[in-house]
Amino acid sequence: MFAVIKTGGKQYRVAKNDVIKVERLTGEAGDDVQLDQVLAITGDDGALSIGAPLLEGAFVSATLLEQARADKIVVFKKKRRQNYRRKAGHRQNLSVLRITDISAKGAKKAAEPKAKAASKPVKADTAEKVEKPDTAPKKAAPKKAAAPKAAAKKETPKKAAPKKAAAKKTEE
Repeated sequence: MFAVIKTGGKQYRVAKNDVIKVERLTGEAGDDVQLDQVLAITGDDGALSIGAPLLEGAFVSATLLEQARADKIVVFKKKRRQNYRRKAGHRQNLSVLRITDISAKGAKKAAEPKAKAASKPVKADTAEKVEKPDTAPKKAAPKKAAAPKAAAKKETPKKAAPKKAAAKKTEE
């Protein structure tokens, strides 16, 4: 029997008597902790129950062994040829847990909720909301301002300049 739990933004696969390191939890060494964010759980028969997203009523009990710190991580930044160097360190706070019990109270098999959801009748109100008669995308209207300007240019031809200069030259 195992469970998949979520704590500290991470997911862990745990079984009874496992020792795991998680992000810092409140409490002191020897305290009992209940982790209620159970994503999946298997029974003794091997049947898998999956939550959507969490299993209601399922929890994992653990004993807090110690509050520890992880190894130091060195953060080093450098930009070459710029005389830029920064060095910093980080140690993450951790809690060491021993899993004592996995309880599946209220947990259902993964196949059961899907079968129940398919057999539910659809209400009349929701059916009306789903059916929308005007689902086709609307076409953009053509631009009306461009057509009259083009027509105005065609209607007003340019007037020819008088040929007085040419007439004087021919007389001479």
